Amino acid sequence: MREQAGRLDGRVAVVTGAARGVGELLARKLSARGATVVLVGLEADELKAVAGRLHTACGHWYADVTDDAAMARVAEEAVERFGKVDIVVANAGVATGGPVEGSDPDAWRRVIEVNLIGAAVTARAFLPALRRSRGYFLQIASLAAITPAPMMSAYCASKSGAEAFAHCLRAEVAHQGVRVGVGYLSWTDTDMVRGADRDDVLRELRRRLPWPANRTYPLGPAVDRLVAGIERRSPHVYAQWWLRGTQSVRGCLPGVIATVGGREMRRLAPRLAGRAHGPGQGLVGAGGAADEAARGGARSRVDTERS
Repeated sequence: MREQAGRLDGRVAVVTGAARGVGELLARKLSARGATVVLVGLEADELKAVAGRLHTACGHWYADVTDDAAMARVAEEAVERFGKVDIVVANAGVATGGPVEGSDPDAWRRVIEVNLIGAAVTARAFLPALRRSRGYFLQIASLAAITPAPMMSAYCASKSGAEAFAHCLRAEVAHQGVRVGVGYLSWTDTDMVRGADRDDVLRELRRRLPWPANRTYPLGPAVDRLVAGIERRSPHVYAQWWLRGTQSVRGCLPGVIATVGGREMRRLAPRLAGRAHGPGQGLVGAGGAADEAARGGARSRVDTERS
């Protein structure tokens, strides 16, 4: 990873959701290029382990990206420690799957909170620092922002919202020298995708998607493309080569998905009956479990204080 060292020398980069998956590898690759890295997430032990694998100075903060006060504190302390912030990657995300009817309302709402509201909270906290450095904000979106899909309503809604938020923000801060990008990923080999694949219906539905959307892509090349986009301060970054082409046909996709997806849902209806509390209804993957554990601990502390 040191063959491209130095491209980001002197830069300070913040990565949310840095304990695993895209965030963890992105932090390592940014560090390998010389950036000082600020790791933010809900898994303190994992963040500490990631920090130990970096090549440059770093710091790690335990914080929920939906908590305005916590993220403001992270931004203040990061600037105090490292002097500035040049790059912010709003990567933190969770997912749930299954039909809307009968879904777990807490899990469904949490996907919106983390993926969309968390992006806005992150941007608001770090914009003063990015304005001073004339920096770059990268919002991690998804193919789900471009293509609606049944059984993924919360995730598609959140990523569509996050994409729109980044486009709005780009126009607001361009005159201040801050650049804003959107990163798009298809199914990439992470704990989140592997967690979703543990549900047989979600796995089958995904595998019946047309090529190349039915593949799971390796993490390394996807993150390499994100890093290249960060270095260029690109407005759009595509982690898989073919995603760029979906932009030109996205206006047609809702109609196509309504037809094809409706047919698939009719076929799967007998298997979905009675699955209101099935395995696809909570937050998926190790990251989802960590989010639920962190919120459970917070609720326990609040209940104890109230009693």
